[in-house]
Order: sequence, then C-alpha cells, then structure tokens
Amino acid sequence: MSRFVTKRVPPSESKKLKLERNQKIFSNIQSKIKNDRVKLNELRKKAKIEAFDLQKQYKKHVKSIVDLKRQAKQNGGLYRPAEPKVAFVIRLKGINKLSPKVRKIFQLFRLRQINNGVFLPINKATTEMLKVIDPFVAYGYPSISMIRKLLYKRGYLKVGKKGSYQRVRIQDNSIIQKRLASKGVYGIEGMVRELFFCGEQFKAVSSLLWPFKLSSPNGGFVRKSTRFTEPRGGDCGNREHLINKLIDRMC
Repeated sequence: MSRFVTKRVPPSESKKLKLERNQKIFSNIQSKIKNDRVKLNELRKKAKIEAFDLQKQYKKHVKSIVDLKRQAKQNGGLYRPAEPKVAFVIRLKGINKLSPKVRKIFQLFRLRQINNGVFLPINKATTEMLKVIDPFVAYGYPSISMIRKLLYKRGYLKVGKKGSYQRVRIQDNSIIQKRLASKGVYGIEGMVRELFFCGEQFKAVSSLLWPFKLSSPNGGFVRKSTRFTEPRGGDCGNREHLINKLIDRMC
C-alpha cells in the first residue's frame, strides 16, 4: 500500500500580514503599559513630596505667627493677625421670598441647594456679595484640618465636558492628576495647600470641585433667621474661625 505524505501548506500573504499587524499592536500595547507605569510611579512620588512640602509650609506658617506674637509682646504692642484669604460659605435659605439679586449671587457662587458649601477667595468683589447674602448663609475661615476633612469625606470632582458634567467621588490621586498635574497639583494634599493658602491654582482647584453637599448639623440649627453674633443666638452671618465647629457637625 502506498502512503500519502501530506505537506504543510504555507500561510497566505494575507495571513502573514495579519500576524505582523497583531504582533505590532501587541508590542505597542506592552510599551504603552510600561510607559504608563513609569509615569504613574513618578506622579506618586510627586504626590508624596507634595504632602511633605505642605507639612513643612504649614509648620513654617505657624512658627512665623508665634514669632510675631512674641516679638509684639516684647515690644509692648499687640499682634494683629493677617486678613483671611479664603472663606467657606454654606447656604441656609431656600428659594422662597428671595430677591433676584440674591438669587443671582447664589448662582454665581454655585450655591444652588440648601446646605451646599463652597470655598471662596476673600477680595473686594466677594466681600460685597457676601454682605448682600449675609442673612441667608453661614460663612467663616476654615482651618487646614477642616479643609482636609471636607475633601476626604465629602469631596467630589466635576468630570466631563461643559454642560454634561458628572459628579465623581475623589477615591485616589489619579483622578486629580489627570486634570491638575499640568498645573502642579498631584494629589489631595496639593488641593489642601491651594485652598488653605489661596495659591496660584486656587481658581482651578475650586472650580474643579463639585459644591459640597453637607448634611443638616447634629443637634440642628439654633435659629436660621437671626445672626450668629446676636445675644439670643442664631446661625447666619460670619462665624470667623468658629465655622469649623459647624462644618464638623455637618460632615
């Protein structure tokens, strides 16, 4: 009996081209993954350095205040602290019986709902607008620990195109690095630095943040219709550094 020997058919030209194409795509994907890992490690290192720099900067800031107080005491004078640069504003009033001017200011400040909160730079324009909406908001000057607590517990970012933003929770630094790495902010600690010291990128950081949606305070409000500084007590108006207690109860 004769045996038939089967010969292997060589691959066609189209199959060769397909194999070459797939191999090229695979090598490109591998190189991209490798480059992304290198970039991610670099950004993580920068985020760590940023956190250490914030600690040094804050310690230096506190030490300078202590030194100025001692110097003033030695010279027989009084130390007057610098004017605050950033305020945190919380909306207390709904939409009923509000003038168009007040509604417009709420819209400009992005305070569209009750218990919404935003960070604002203190300048002449914002000061004049705060005077107009003073009976309907509570505001003050937050500490660095309260800013950090707000970002970690209630921090959300605006993601997407204008007009179709999505509210995305801050879960890690990667989502911040995609949008703020070009501006020198690599993580949450960088955002804390810009918000507390009112840095050069304050506008970019505050506009990227979704307005904070806070809960009603533990123990409730005292009286929304009266000012905080009145003898019988109230909630609206400027609380200065005492805003930290209200934020802590609403987080």
